Amino acid sequence: MDAFAVAISIGLSLKKASLKNALIVGWYFGLFQALMPLIGYLAASLFAEKVAAFSGWVAFVLLGIIGARMIFESLKKEKDCDKTDPDDGKTSLGPARLLPLALATSIDALAAGVSFAFLQVAITPAVILIGIVTCVFSVLGVKIGSVFGARFKAKAEFAGGVILIVLGLKILLERLSVLHF
Repeated sequence: MDAFAVAISIGLSLKKASLKNALIVGWYFGLFQALMPLIGYLAASLFAEKVAAFSGWVAFVLLGIIGARMIFESLKKEKDCDKTDPDDGKTSLGPARLLPLALATSIDALAAGVSFAFLQVAITPAVILIGIVTCVFSVLGVKIGSVFGARFKAKAEFAGGVILIVLGLKILLERLSVLHF
């Protein structure tokens, strides 16, 4: 669901999300959501406590920075609304943008992979299912966000930035409550 919410935010920042763009986002998020539990599963006993201790902070910082940048860009767009958009509506969906988002939304899955090892879950079907479901939900999220983004332009990008910051805060608070109670 975290990846779905971030995918909606990405869709909000796009004037029109092509199927190709939605699939790129879905692929990144699906791949990371599948790989992180696998890595956690393989590293089960070595790093479990360290991953749990910092995962919330990593997600919070990454999502907070990206969300703040989106808010800044949306305010800039509102100011310059009469000027032509030099970007011409094309938002970069390259690794520089998607890797931090995919990492931030999947870092908790690393700890889940550790749990899978202790529960003796069959890891291959689990990670395949996780990857496919995340990919599908992320594609849908981009398309849903794009519909609203096209209608509301800068306000939608502002909302997307706020969503990312709130999501980062939610992940941090959840992680801190697990560690302290």
